[in-house]
Amino acid sequence: MIKDITVLGAGTMGLGIAKLFASHGFDVSLYDPNIQSLSESSLQAAKALSIVVYSDFEKAVATADLIVEAVPEQLNLKHDVFRKLEVLIKPTAIVASNTSTFSLQELVTGLTIADRMIIAHFVNPADVVPVVEIVGLPSTPPRILNETVSLLQHCGKAPVVLNKDIPGFILNRLQAALMREACYLLESGVADAGQIDTVVREGLGLRWAFKGPFEIADLGGLDIWGKVTGHLFPELDNRSQAPQAIVQRTDKGELGVKSGKGFYEYEDPRGTAEQMGDLLQQLVALKKKID
Repeated sequence: MIKDITVLGAGTMGLGIAKLFASHGFDVSLYDPNIQSLSESSLQAAKALSIVVYSDFEKAVATADLIVEAVPEQLNLKHDVFRKLEVLIKPTAIVASNTSTFSLQELVTGLTIADRMIIAHFVNPADVVPVVEIVGLPSTPPRILNETVSLLQHCGKAPVVLNKDIPGFILNRLQAALMREACYLLESGVADAGQIDTVVREGLGLRWAFKGPFEIADLGGLDIWGKVTGHLFPELDNRSQAPQAIVQRTDKGELGVKSGKGFYEYEDPRGTAEQMGDLLQQLVALKKKID
């Protein structure tokens, strides 16, 4: 039974995951090698929820029933963390990676704790967005998946257990497909970023907040969707490289909200991120009332 949870990495995702579990009564530890770099507001938020903050890796993981890895998305860094965990954690502890892109098979290669490792992909902000994608291997004991699902449901989440281990899982593959076509439309001069965002925000997004693609297809009629996809698929972008609209901006240091400029300019980056979190909270609350 999961009672003691440790989150590795006190960035945006790690802090959000720690806050989620702590707010539902679990004993939560938060580890980061650079605790001193955390903002005062982050430290106060952790303290308010009785989250124990560590800069000592061994102490942070020693008693944990579940360890959630939320370090930067670098495969060698994640492997280093997992190799350290091999010799430090309890024999019954579950290790869950919050990776957003790597397959589980990539993560467990060469590890002795592979049979206790899963992916639990939270969506930012982790303590607000309900869905969590869970990935195991054919050899993963059902007990581990069941315990993780029960834990997340207890915390008000909507866990989805994938049938296969695949890079990007469901959410990021669908999101990347939309971004590829959006960049194609931008680069081709069909529309500017504002026009494209308006179509998604005021059209697709409204429907997708309440119905998934297959539900929408059923509503529209599969005969219609057969014709639409048959006509459009040959016209859609099919590149296999990152879009130039993103690469060129990245090369110039225009990383989006975090740098103050991306496709748009941001005078108040922190306020922009906080506003997004507030809007998502309101939408989730509305959906719960309707559902």
